Amino acid sequence: MTTRRNLIAGSAVIAAGALVGAPAAASSRGKPTIVLVHGAFADASGWNEVARILLRDGYRVIAPANPLRSVSGDSAYLASVLAMLPGPLVLVGHSYGGMVITNAALDNPNVKALVYVAAFAPDDGETLHGLQLKYPGTRLGEAALDFRPHPAGVDGYVKPEAFREVFAADLPRATTDLMAATQRPGDTTTLGEPSGAPAWRTIPSYYLVARDDNLIPAAAQRFMARRARAHTVEVKASHVAMISQPRATAELIRKAAR
Repeated sequence: MTTRRNLIAGSAVIAAGALVGAPAAASSRGKPTIVLVHGAFADASGWNEVARILLRDGYRVIAPANPLRSVSGDSAYLASVLAMLPGPLVLVGHSYGGMVITNAALDNPNVKALVYVAAFAPDDGETLHGLQLKYPGTRLGEAALDFRPHPAGVDGYVKPEAFREVFAADLPRATTDLMAATQRPGDTTTLGEPSGAPAWRTIPSYYLVARDDNLIPAAAQRFMARRARAHTVEVKASHVAMISQPRATAELIRKAAR
């Protein structure tokens, strides 16, 4: 029986096909599909410039909406999307999206590479909160957050006055004001929910370290990259390296896709 989740996932795949279009689809034969996964306080539009570069290079690209409700639920949702895509696949996660791809890719033989862009790459049993605080430097504390209850829990938003400094200090203020106004919240349960067995143990990994990140300290990013034995590059960028450094981000994804 077709489930509602599979219908939603199918719609996402259809939308991606419409985005790619006939010329890119024809030239993508033999190339992996690139799956771009956003994190909390953001949506898939953060991948726009990276996606534009990759589409121009002839890759199929899909940037599904990350539900941001729970680690297990979000990972299961992404896994259902991946199950409907032909292989091979390269998964790219930003921030919390890294935690999602780490879990969703497990035991999927179509996934040939994982790419972490200023992202969490947890080991079994680790949490977002624990990794964020493992090294000093994060500016995303409780004082920078607004908490808003909803029927199933509590959502966290970055306060507008803190958003640029925490999230995207190298972007114009007019841009970050808009990002703050349109941010998608993450349910606070994601902060303490343990991650499962990591796919990076068996799948080749790549990591883009954002040296000026005020959300995930660069030291934490380097630690996670080393542990995953990831091919690593560093850029001068805030937490949203895929927006401020789209060419460097796209180049790392291309290396993972070869």
